[in-house]
Amino acid sequence: MAIEFTKYHGLGNDFILIDNRASSEPVLTPKEAVKLCARHFGIGADGVIFALPGKNGSDYSMRIFNSDGSEPEMCGNGIRCLAKFLADLGAPPANTPQKQTSDSVYYKIHTLAGMIVPQLRADGQVRVDMGTPRLLAAEIPTTLVAGEHQVIEEPLEIAGKSWLVTCVSMGNPHCIIFVDDVAAIPLEVIGPQFEHHPVFPKRTNTEFVQVIRRNYLKMRVWERGAGATLACGTGACASLVAAVLTGRCDRLATVELPGGCLEIEWSATDERLYMTGPAVRVFEGRI
Repeated sequence: MAIEFTKYHGLGNDFILIDNRASSEPVLTPKEAVKLCARHFGIGADGVIFALPGKNGSDYSMRIFNSDGSEPEMCGNGIRCLAKFLADLGAPPANTPQKQTSDSVYYKIHTLAGMIVPQLRADGQVRVDMGTPRLLAAEIPTTLVAGEHQVIEEPLEIAGKSWLVTCVSMGNPHCIIFVDDVAAIPLEVIGPQFEHHPVFPKRTNTEFVQVIRRNYLKMRVWERGAGATLACGTGACASLVAAVLTGRCDRLATVELPGGCLEIEWSATDERLYMTGPAVRVFEGRI
């Protein structure tokens, strides 16, 4: 059976998008997704995203298989690409008509991390309501401290060095470390050691962050299930939260990633995270 797909990227974090609205389950298995994500033997991507029918009052649902076949709860760059994909398909936001305006389109997307609401703006950017961060150790999850406590600059031994880590969940786990120079971090060497450390029972995404100014952060990421990627939307949100919690950053800042910049706001009004960035259609094909 032939399956049509479209390739998108958000700041170089790239995905294979599949219109899966005719079925409530992904049309590909995780093993098949791994083959498609292979950059030399397949299409090449950090993950495969499926646009599924909505549930629990949402317009549509999102499922994603990482390039290693694992399934994350959510993906910030991926959900921007999904919103652009749905708009390009002409898929109506059936359950959110009251929010539509002449210059914006909103979707309510059901994810394994909860309901996420992206807004496609007239300037081509996608602004996403990412929800509220979860800060307790049990919510992340991690066993670094007792479950009812926050993990703020706790020591963690990795590769013979003690790192001060701050942990945040954006529906998926993140471990943030502030460093003087992100370019000097041997990401491919120590990233996997953070990801698979036993204090993270569901593994973790790991962000190394350099504070340039109070409104400008520079970040590199090792993503759980995908490795070193050019961008991570949930990681940018988690990094800003960690920077605010440790007194390093304002609540509105630019986060520079290898693939480009995201604007992240942790609203003091409703405590929700808002991420703004691009989603770019690359090409389409059939497999």
